[in-house]
Amino acid sequence: MAMHGMRRKASPSPSAAAAVLALVLLAAAVAVSGQPQPGNKQTAANNPRLQRAYVALQALKRAITEDPKNLTRGWCGPDVCAYFGVFCAAAPDDPHALTVAGLDLNHGDLAGTFPEELGMLSDLALLHLNSNRFAGGLPESLPKLHLLHELDISNNRLSGGFPQHILCLPNVKYVDIRFNNFCGPVPPAIFDKPLDALFLNDNHFDFELPENLGNSPASVVVLANLRLRGCIPQSVGRMAGTLNELVILNAGLRSCIPQEVGWLRELTVLDLSFNQLQGMLPESMAGMHKLEQLDVAHNELWGHIPEGICALPSLRNFTYSYNYFCTEPQRCLDIRRIDDRQNCIAGRPDQRPGDQCLAFLHRPPPRCDEHGCFGPPHY
Repeated sequence: MAMHGMRRKASPSPSAAAAVLALVLLAAAVAVSGQPQPGNKQTAANNPRLQRAYVALQALKRAITEDPKNLTRGWCGPDVCAYFGVFCAAAPDDPHALTVAGLDLNHGDLAGTFPEELGMLSDLALLHLNSNRFAGGLPESLPKLHLLHELDISNNRLSGGFPQHILCLPNVKYVDIRFNNFCGPVPPAIFDKPLDALFLNDNHFDFELPENLGNSPASVVVLANLRLRGCIPQSVGRMAGTLNELVILNAGLRSCIPQEVGWLRELTVLDLSFNQLQGMLPESMAGMHKLEQLDVAHNELWGHIPEGICALPSLRNFTYSYNYFCTEPQRCLDIRRIDDRQNCIAGRPDQRPGDQCLAFLHRPPPRCDEHGCFGPPHY
């Protein structure tokens, strides 16, 4: 199943709110460039905000060691609003003053590091630098970008621990740091921030899903291809009103699926594949009426497929292959795309050998405690 955020995408889809903001900034930039006033043109020579931006952008240009597409070749002179990838708009506290509101150098194949002078872009709302070859870490000056709304540094070569300065950005809503080399724990505080989208996947993070996961109001959370420990916390149910996509594939989860997952009534995509989940699918999942894609393949789930799941009105893609399910309602076979291979379902093609199913079913069933974690097995 192709899930949102799982491919090494050149341009990840921003949230709806972020997209609106981007359009506003672009419209402002077009309005500025479309109404030139030769006698009054604001540049770094006569506008202190643009002067600070000039210093920051020149420092970034010097820190770029390779620019194969010559994106920054024209970054010369005081007219910073004419620089490629730079978007200017009216300053939020002074409608008569231009300021740099957006920097977009996505897909530039740029190599280099981030200079501390980036913090001088204090009016920046959008920072899009994905699909480049930036290395090192984020600058210590990042918290000075107090208006930053979107941060996309995905698909680079950044390293070190989780960029803690992200926690100090008061207005950030969209955080995408996937496909880098960040490592170590992820601070639980990231789930307390009022984010709309959080992409942490495809790094070397190693942490336990915190109990405050459910505090996040995000519509998209992608935690795939990480090293997770612990259980899916019950608090996930508190995300019922906002969460649209939850992707935790290939993350080393070893737990049961808590009943609270079934409370996620706004969820359209749920991918928990390639983990070590055990137990049965919760009957509560029959209440996920907006669910379109469900993937629980390559786990150790067993028992029957609840008919209520296969009756979900929006479900178009249901993958539960490579588990140990014994029965599936006929209704499941009416879903547009299903994959039930390598289970223990009598009469279905491409199932596990009988002795493999018997050996699994004779194992003591897992006992899940009230937190969804494994307890001592029943013998």
